[in-house]
Amino acid sequence: MINIWNIENIIKDTLLEHKLDINYEFNNSLTAPMSYNVSTNTIKFNYLEVNGYKGKIRIKETEENMVKIILYHEIGYYLYFKKNKSNLRILAYGGEEEKVNLQSEIEINAWEYGRTLVPEQLVKSYDKVRELDKFLLKRL
Repeated sequence: MINIWNIENIIKDTLLEHKLDINYEFNNSLTAPMSYNVSTNTIKFNYLEVNGYKGKIRIKETEENMVKIILYHEIGYYLYFKKNKSNLRILAYGGEEEKVNLQSEIEINAWEYGRTLVPEQLVKSYDKVRELDKFLLKRL
């Protein structure tokens, strides 16, 4: 089980490596492993959910690499919104169908944008987690 401080260090080091100005913080009430909040430019994480996610996904990868994979997906949201700021208006004021369609587009693009930063040795695992995450979401 990976602890809070290790997760924080992985996040800090990864953000520094890519020169990304994103805040991060622990949030024990978060119901997902990690979440990116565009309005506060913050990645929040719940270490219990991070550890539980690895158990649900079940791929052969180190705890540190699993945290990185989850993190790169969240960084994908940051990169998406950095390039598509106008879509924030749709999320705030758009119709329900428009919001649902946009959320689906954002999710797909977050995986794609995040993948652009994934180190070569993690690409296969990142893609596998992406595929397994789709099935996990369908079951929930």
